[in-house]
Amino acid sequence: MIAAAAPEVFGGRHLALLGLAAVLGVVVVWGARRLRGHPAERRVTCLAGWLLLAASLAWMGWWMLPENWDIGRSLPLHYSDVLRIIAAVALIRRSRWAVAITWYWGLTLNTQALLTPHPSQLRFSPVEFPFYWGLHIAVLLVALLVVWGLGHRPGWRHFRIAYVAVLGWAAIVMVLNSWLGTNYGFLNELPPGDSILDLLGPWPIYILWEIVLVAAVWGLMTWPWARRRARTPARQRSVGGSGRGRYRATKKPRQGRGTEPGAPD
Repeated sequence: MIAAAAPEVFGGRHLALLGLAAVLGVVVVWGARRLRGHPAERRVTCLAGWLLLAASLAWMGWWMLPENWDIGRSLPLHYSDVLRIIAAVALIRRSRWAVAITWYWGLTLNTQALLTPHPSQLRFSPVEFPFYWGLHIAVLLVALLVVWGLGHRPGWRHFRIAYVAVLGWAAIVMVLNSWLGTNYGFLNELPPGDSILDLLGPWPIYILWEIVLVAAVWGLMTWPWARRRARTPARQRSVGGSGRGRYRATKKPRQGRGTEPGAPD
């Protein structure tokens, strides 16, 4: 009997999963825009946040089981591990720092796990396959939801929050990797299999390139929103302001299709 070929990156199964993520992204943004400003908005997003948190903790707990324990895989030290918790906080609390990190990390670092997964993640298994793909897609959807759906507007302050956080987490994890002999975050050596990091040179050169490229890409992700905000009258911007660190979205106007929502902090 001939063994079935292993799924390939950008093969049929992988492209189907990416297509599913794209379709769900459109649906989530459309639904969030319809829900924005409605009394049920906060209840729905809070429920989604708690579900994401519960699933993330269950996934962490599964790796902690004795039969699954592996010092190099079981600790929640990858960027995607902490990002899932932060994305849940963004939905539940709408904290400015959580929304900022979810937007920048979710559309870049998290997306790398979707675009260039290890081939083993494409093999179907009853636990790892649905959790890996379901949680990574969920975080991508949260990033799209909070900005394109609920109307949060990134600015340079949010860029700084996310950038300082990514550098701080990298420093902590690199120290732990050196101590434990692990490679969480792929910060101490290149990941196995093909990756975009292969184009950036050996360690530590690719780390330096990452620092530069992340700043450049995130800057491009910020500039259109900051430019639009600079053109928005201060009266409209003040609608979403908050001195307590909450990151509020502008309510979608109920009447007047030509009215454009303001751009809060």
